[in-house]
Amino acid sequence: MDRPTALTPRHYVAIGGRGPEDVVADPRGRVLTGVEDGRILRIDGLTQHLAARVEVLAETGGRPLGLELLPDGALLVCDAERGLLGVDLTDGTVRVIADEVEGERLRFTSNVVALSDGSVYFTVSSRRYPLDQWIGDIVEHTGTGRLLRLAPGDDTPEVLLEGLQFANGLAASGDESFLVVAETGARRLTRYWLDGPRAGRAEPLAENLPGMPDNIWRGGPDGPIWVSLAGPRVPPLDLLHRAAPPVRRAAARVAVRAPYRPTGGIGVLAVDDAGEIVHHLARGHSRFRMVTSVCEASGHLVLGSLWERGIALCEPPAAK
Repeated sequence: MDRPTALTPRHYVAIGGRGPEDVVADPRGRVLTGVEDGRILRIDGLTQHLAARVEVLAETGGRPLGLELLPDGALLVCDAERGLLGVDLTDGTVRVIADEVEGERLRFTSNVVALSDGSVYFTVSSRRYPLDQWIGDIVEHTGTGRLLRLAPGDDTPEVLLEGLQFANGLAASGDESFLVVAETGARRLTRYWLDGPRAGRAEPLAENLPGMPDNIWRGGPDGPIWVSLAGPRVPPLDLLHRAAPPVRRAAARVAVRAPYRPTGGIGVLAVDDAGEIVHHLARGHSRFRMVTSVCEASGHLVLGSLWERGIALCEPPAAK
């Protein structure tokens, strides 16, 4: 892998809430995000960062994570406490689209993507640990993540993939023939085929990533898939994952009780549909920490974070 280029946050935009875990851009260059207290926010005027406007669009009553804007202007929300939600951005109405699968309550839904045929796909990161104990799943390496599908007009999700290592970000290929799922706990991107002779099969798309992939975002079929790296590779963790399950469970019990503080290193990747890394941007020491999402808006890369109380704007990489 080529040496990464510098990822330098130029501006910080305070948003009046903690943990803008996912960031997505609308057609007007505004950024939508969800914060810890359940609010869905829209940030306008990014290029005038000191005068950026933050508007509350809705309150989910839970903890919003991954977002997906629909062509009609509605918003899909993966809420870690309430399941898959739909938000009417004109009046802030929130409705539950799905809150259980196979008789099990949906918790820790993570990211969502809607395709042109009306089907909706979303991930569940862990069936064992809630969001506030996410590090326990990473340490134990439970492999309880899932990929689910809602067919057009249906309200009952079906399970497409199980055994994923902290299933997280989700995006479609440019031609919608496959999905890309970020497996945070395995440091890989997984391809799930939707069409063709391999439909219904999963395979690695990109492995041994330089960090733990979190939310992923694609601005259009011709652009790359942007991948946020929430944390660096941790070699001792790689070794622990090879240990027996009782050892991993014991380590996880310690991890969820220990105070967590992210490292100062941040990074993002852009990959194409072949899994090739188009851009790798990183910074070893940054005041903005734990990058859990990235999107393009108003000529910038916009970074979100489960940790911070705002978003960061960075210069985009030069075209190759």
